[in-house]
Amino acid sequence: MELCWYLIGLLVSVSAVPIDRSKKTSEKQIKPETPDTGLYYDRYLREVIDVLETDTHFREKLQTADVEDIKSGKLSKELDFVSHHIRTKLDELKRQEVSRLRMLIKAKMDAEQGENVQIDHLNLLKQIEHLDPRNSHTFEARDLELLIRAATKDLEHYDQAHHEEFKRYEMLKEHERREYLKSLDEEKRQAEEARFEELKKKHREHPKVNVPGSRDQLKEVWEEADGLDPNEFNPKTFFKLHDTNNDGMLDEQELEALFTKELEKVYDPKNEEDDMVEMEEERLRMREHVMKEVDTNKDRLVSLGEFLKSTEKKEFLEPEEWETLDETQIYTEEELRQYQSELVEQEAEINQKVEQLRREHEDLQRRQSELDAQKKEYQQVLLQMEQKKSQQKGQAPLSGPGGELKFQPPEAAADVRALVNEPAQVQPDVESFNQAAPPGHRSDQPAPPGHNPDLGEKQSEGAAPSQ
Repeated sequence: MELCWYLIGLLVSVSAVPIDRSKKTSEKQIKPETPDTGLYYDRYLREVIDVLETDTHFREKLQTADVEDIKSGKLSKELDFVSHHIRTKLDELKRQEVSRLRMLIKAKMDAEQGENVQIDHLNLLKQIEHLDPRNSHTFEARDLELLIRAATKDLEHYDQAHHEEFKRYEMLKEHERREYLKSLDEEKRQAEEARFEELKKKHREHPKVNVPGSRDQLKEVWEEADGLDPNEFNPKTFFKLHDTNNDGMLDEQELEALFTKELEKVYDPKNEEDDMVEMEEERLRMREHVMKEVDTNKDRLVSLGEFLKSTEKKEFLEPEEWETLDETQIYTEEELRQYQSELVEQEAEINQKVEQLRREHEDLQRRQSELDAQKKEYQQVLLQMEQKKSQQKGQAPLSGPGGELKFQPPEAAADVRALVNEPAQVQPDVESFNQAAPPGHRSDQPAPPGHNPDLGEKQSEGAAPSQ
């Protein structure tokens, strides 16, 4: 028997798919993946199970253990006898899980209290029930015991949580319908009410639904899904046909697959009046009914012995009529009013947050406008300074046709700064001077005796200075 169905299958609820006998799987084909448990540590649970399944000793002990031994943690002591490489893999899995939990805790704390918050990971990890936080490096028998107990307890509340979620879904639908009616005038409101009642009536007009797990229901599957003669119905053969993984048990997924024909009588995805969410809730109710009647040891698995014994009961041969969801009261008016009050409170909280975000947005826009104005002011001052520098150098003012200051591109502004900070050094054109100068005054010839170039040409042609 598969360990994954002993642990995960303790109380799993999943959506099942119809069994197609025309595509019967072979023994060599890979076994189907076990369904998601919905637990936040689902991956860790699966990986631990996959590793333990590879150990021969552990599998042998499991086959002789009963459900109470597994739930109580007695089986966990066998972990001390598994091979070394199995323990090494389990140690690595635990280290990865602890690291994942720490990251989740940090992300949650950052979201609620902001970054740079000192986090006591060890204290927070103590609230985690599926592993031993005092030892974050090795996987011990205590870890397996805690994992089994946590999964068992959490999965026991899975169905109830699903029912509560469905109830809220139905109340939300009714709330939205009533709110929509309030927005209509009297004539349109009456027309919409009449249409709603017509859809409800149409939904109720379906063939008789057999009680799940009854002789009539199983014979219908035997005939229509399996294609066998209803007069030759055999419970033992039926069990083996629908034990798709050949583990000697009908798990919850295999059981729910038996109800597909009954559900098709009531729900059709093409019909406006049929809700597929309601169909899955109906499937869950059918599976719970069968488990209650057949699963005597409450291990969430149906053995061949349990199945055959249930076929001898009066409820199997002469069951009462099955009440579908449309014949069942999902919630009361008081519960609906309470739910509507919660919606009003949630809406008020959302509106408050929206208003706060709106004010913060306006504040950011105001600050941005102030920064833009300050930036323009600085640019204006810079342009005024550049204009004054240009006027001092005898250049045209940096202004437009109307006299306003004209913005210079960065290159032009850089040129102005260069003129102000580093005045140009005027270099004489020596070659032009030499060509224009009379003989004897070329710059490349030595000056005559007594010639003083600083006194000018007239003095050089005058009388000799007095002695």
